[in-house]
Amino acid sequence: MSDTSTRPRSSDTLPAKAPGLPVPVAPQPAESAHRDLDRTLRAIMAHYTAGTSPHATATAWSDWALHLMRAPGRQLELVERAAQNAADVWSLALLGTPEDGTLPFKPKSYDHRFTNAGWQKMPFLLWEQGFLATADFWEEATKELRGAHKHNTDRVAFMLRQMLDMASPSNFPWLNPEILEAIRETRGKNLTDGFRHFLNDTSHALSHTPPEPVEGFEVGENIACTPGEVIFRNELFELIQYAPQTDKVRAEPVLIVPAWIMKYYILDLSPQNSLINYLVGQGHTVFAISWTNPGPEMANYGLEDYRKTGIMTALDEVSRVLPGQKVHACGYCLGGTLLSIAAATMARDGDDRLASITLLAAQTDFTEAGELLLFLDESQVAFLEDMMWDQGYLAQPQMAGAFAAIRAEDLIWTHAVRRYLMGLEERATDMTVWNGDTTRMPARMHSEYLRGLFLENRLSAGRFAVEGRVIALKDITAPMFVVGTETDHIAPWHSVYKVKLFTENDLRFVLTKGGHNGGIVSEPGHRKRHYRIGHRKVGARYQGPDDWLKLHEQKEGSWWEEWAAWLDQHSGEEIAPPKMGRSLAKAPGTYIFQK
Repeated sequence: MSDTSTRPRSSDTLPAKAPGLPVPVAPQPAESAHRDLDRTLRAIMAHYTAGTSPHATATAWSDWALHLMRAPGRQLELVERAAQNAADVWSLALLGTPEDGTLPFKPKSYDHRFTNAGWQKMPFLLWEQGFLATADFWEEATKELRGAHKHNTDRVAFMLRQMLDMASPSNFPWLNPEILEAIRETRGKNLTDGFRHFLNDTSHALSHTPPEPVEGFEVGENIACTPGEVIFRNELFELIQYAPQTDKVRAEPVLIVPAWIMKYYILDLSPQNSLINYLVGQGHTVFAISWTNPGPEMANYGLEDYRKTGIMTALDEVSRVLPGQKVHACGYCLGGTLLSIAAATMARDGDDRLASITLLAAQTDFTEAGELLLFLDESQVAFLEDMMWDQGYLAQPQMAGAFAAIRAEDLIWTHAVRRYLMGLEERATDMTVWNGDTTRMPARMHSEYLRGLFLENRLSAGRFAVEGRVIALKDITAPMFVVGTETDHIAPWHSVYKVKLFTENDLRFVLTKGGHNGGIVSEPGHRKRHYRIGHRKVGARYQGPDDWLKLHEQKEGSWWEEWAAWLDQHSGEEIAPPKMGRSLAKAPGTYIFQK
């Protein structure tokens, strides 16, 4: 996959691979040492800026500010907007809430900071409306500006939103009616409990130690507990074969390819909401990849290693257990992206072992990848590369911070207020336990992913090469089942939907309620769940996502049942369960416990 690798000068190239061993350090010429000094200084700076490039930030601000300075007409529009917003707030202060209860400003649908009834009373209502009026003004001020690069104006809008969120009245005990009520009811105990939570969380963050295990949610006992065996292991992954739960099974097995930025058991949580357990119970022979949690010794592993030593090796092992049978392959998040690459490569090379391909919240085109793109330009990627060059990997907390910042109102500030100012203990769930079970990403692989896919969008642009030859998604002929989620801020559904632009095969697209994880973990019986499903036949014309949404009615229930029926439709007759492969360990294996 030479085209996807970063090709820096010799001084910047990562050392050769040495699985399980320290990375050798070769003697360097003076020129290389000078450049490494630069990289070291940038890596040190990256640790203090959470991986954010100061140059990229300054460029965005200057581009927006300089273009706004030479646009007096736009400035007058903003003055009028500010005056109107101020008038709306003063009208509310002097005249009170209108009889119809309509307020001039409303929080976003995902913003839960002002849901408490106390915010509807004065003076709290005035503070809430004043804050939302200010946010509205700055949102207008950072809209697309003629001559300025949209990426820069969007980044400024994002940074301003982060600043405003810090100053929200909901963050201050004396301005938040919910906190004041808690202080009265508990006589201040909520603040002492919150301070204890703060000290505990800070201690774990500084010591880089995981939080204490949550009783009732032990990996291998209550979660990730679907019975099975590890039948293969190499330096990258363990392959788990799950024990049959039915007398007969479908002839074609299912291979699960999870993302490597998360532990695989998001698809095998508690038995009642485990997608893997559900599939086994529906009469499928299921295999799942459990990726290793890489350290600095794996710094030089790239996307090609994960494709070839990962997916293709797993597929070979599945074929050894069930020789001659085609395989239903399912990829989640980045695992789905890599599965698309593997499937296109197989199609190019005449490998027809895939019976079908399922992509769960997985992108193949990255031009509409949402606000994550705000973190990516040449300066930013180079800055991250230097940080990874120094430590050999990207730590999950460094990624999680970017994901959470996109929805800081809910994912950061609402959480902080409830835990540190309300003194509330978080109710443990299997998903929160999984979410705290962090992983890392090898430096080279993450660099290739950011550059080749996010930054340069090579896969859908026809410039992604595997083993020296370009691959094309349109070569895939196996039927596809693609799932997007309505409120996904990591893989926005419009971006997931774009796989339709670059494929010509039979394809079912599902849009389901929920976010990146909650929408996928949507088991039958889950309350208040719905989805839409559509079918694109081979050779059908392209239909845009908004048109598709209008034409497909909402259905109540879980998309899992639709998928199970679709898998049955693309499977052969039932057979006796195959023998289990040679057991190396009981499921969920050993890699899942790596910290």
